[in-house]
Amino acid sequence: MDGIDMSPNVADAVFWIAVVACAVAQVAITRSVLVARQPELPAGARVAPARRPAELAWALLPALAVAGVLVLTWRTMHPAAAAATPAVAEVRA
Repeated sequence: MDGIDMSPNVADAVFWIAVVACAVAQVAITRSVLVARQPELPAGARVAPARRPAELAWALLPALAVAGVLVLTWRTMHPAAAAATPAVAEVRA
């Protein structure tokens, strides 16, 4: 079995559905990090405050990785369009 032959229109539709699903999930994750409340602690309890920037970073780093995978997937699906755009790391003298 060499793989599944899928029409480009169907492949693009599946790709964009995945992009929307990832975006909705990331918005929900980021929102939950931003609106999370700290639990009430008894008086005199010694607990370090939550590190919101670290929590936010751990929520956004996977989003950046997924975005990178989606970009690479799109370039693989559309090699002619990817060839027409310069590479991100390309430096012109």
